[in-house]
This record gives sequence, C-alpha cells and structure tokens, in this order.
Amino acid sequence: MGARAKVAILGSGNIGTDLMVKILRLSQGLEIVAMVGVDPASEGLARAERLGIFTTSKGLDGLLASDLFPAIDIIFDATTASAHAAHDRVLQQHGKRVIDLTPAALGPFNVPSVNGAANLDRPNVNMVTCGGQATIPIVAAVNRVSPVLYGEIVASIASRSAGPGTRANIDEFTETTARGIIEIGGAKHAKAIIILNPAEPPLVMRDTVYCLCAEADERAIEASIHAMVDEVQSFVPGYRLNQAVQFERIGHNSPIRIPDLDVEFSGLKVAVFLEVEGAAHYLPAYAGNLDIMTSAALRTAELIANRMKGAAS
Repeated sequence: MGARAKVAILGSGNIGTDLMVKILRLSQGLEIVAMVGVDPASEGLARAERLGIFTTSKGLDGLLASDLFPAIDIIFDATTASAHAAHDRVLQQHGKRVIDLTPAALGPFNVPSVNGAANLDRPNVNMVTCGGQATIPIVAAVNRVSPVLYGEIVASIASRSAGPGTRANIDEFTETTARGIIEIGGAKHAKAIIILNPAEPPLVMRDTVYCLCAEADERAIEASIHAMVDEVQSFVPGYRLNQAVQFERIGHNSPIRIPDLDVEFSGLKVAVFLEVEGAAHYLPAYAGNLDIMTSAALRTAELIANRMKGAAS
C-alpha cells in the first residue's frame, strides 16, 4: 500500500457525495479513486467525473470490471441496507476492507468517539446511523458515570437532506440505532425515533437524548457529557449542546412507568439536547446528519488506513 490508502465509494447519493468531497478536502491519508452508482444521471457521478475520479453507473459490477479495483484498499458502502448484504459478500471474497454507512449492521458498530480503535482489523465495520453517531456518545458519557437502565433518542433531520436511500432505510434506522445505544452506549434498554422535518427553510439536525440511570453526582455526569461533546467536536465541528444538561430526580414515592419495559423507575433522568450543523461540503449547513455520518466514516477510514500501513511496513 502506498503513502495514501486508495478508496472507493459505493452510492452516489447525498451521503456518498458528501463523503467524496470530505475526502478530497480534508484527508491526508486517503485517495479517492472511484465513485460508483446505478443512475447515469446522478449528480454525484457527474461531480466525481468533473473532478477526474473514475465513475461507473453499473454498480459494483462496474467497479469489479475496472482496472482500478485490485489496488483499492477500502470501500465505503453508502447505498442501502438491503443492497449492502450483497455487496459485502462479493467484497469479502476479494479481501476488501469495508466501511458500511447503511443500517445493515453486518459488521461491528463503530462510533469513533466511543470505540474508535476497537474494530480496526475487522473486514467490515458499521457506522450505525447519523442519529446513532450523534446520540450514542452521550449515552456512553452518562453510562460511564452511572449505569443507564433506559436510553431513548429522537433524531430530527431536515426532510431535504434525506435522499431515497435514507428514506428506504427508516425501519432499519430505528432498529440499528437502538441496538447501538445498547451495544456501544451501554444502556440496558433503548428506543430510537427519527423525524423527517419538512420545515422551510430547513432546520439543522437536532437530537434529544433521555437517559434513566441510577442516582449519581450530577456534576460528574455533566462533566462527562461535556468531555464527550469536545471529543466529537474534534472531527465534527458543528456538533454542540443546544442548552444546558437537564436533570430530574424521580423519587420512590412517585416513580415513572417505562411502557416499553412495563416497569416503574426511580432514580435520575438526564435530558440532553443537541444540535449538529453541517460543514456544507455538499448540501447546506442544515444537513448535519450527513456531516456527522461522513465525518465519522472518514475518521474510521483514516484509522484503518494507518493500521494497514503499519502492518505493511
């Protein structure tokens, strides 16, 4: 492998195109050599072609048939959950490293600010969802101070930022995000909700995180959350708290019922309100959902490329 890892992107929609622009503008460790789509009229393919990047509208088959394919080190899949399973079967046969930006979740979850170094040697890693990348770090921040019994998140994104792939994956989004809140965030139980906000002008991505946890020092939880926000901001500058962390103590004399679990809870309720403003590398700044997903994928790819480079030396 040369000085920079060669990468290709499957999926020329909003996510794939934003990722392409980020690699070109920000990455010193990756070289994008191919953009793959299925729609010859795709704006993403047209933009890649203008930038001198190899393109094909024949999907993965078109990439396999190209002379570039053998030299590609890492392939990002920004298509759909249903398409990813077929793509991964083929790519694993060729020994390719895969970063999955769909909610297919075939490989282990990867949230850079929480477990970024955990799965760098795995053939396929999954980036959960945009909502997961925004909220799982907060659940993990609470959980490292006080065990989270139940975590619930609501992710609201501008309808304009949701392309056909995102809309096709709504069910997978909720299921995969909830799994990530448990497996990476550390909550015992979880629920995820996504809202496509049709407001005009479009609003930036907003996320609400509720955690029900054991009694603990509120200042310690707040400090943990602020430290995690700083960590995410190191690669997603538009990620921020929208207001102060809120706490509510639920007494034994007035417990609340958690309908999904059919149990009564007493302890501490933590509410965190987030906002993610995009870097406007492709869509305008309201598309923070694109920015946090592609930024997390870029960070992960660079870590994998460094690991591969070290193994080859």
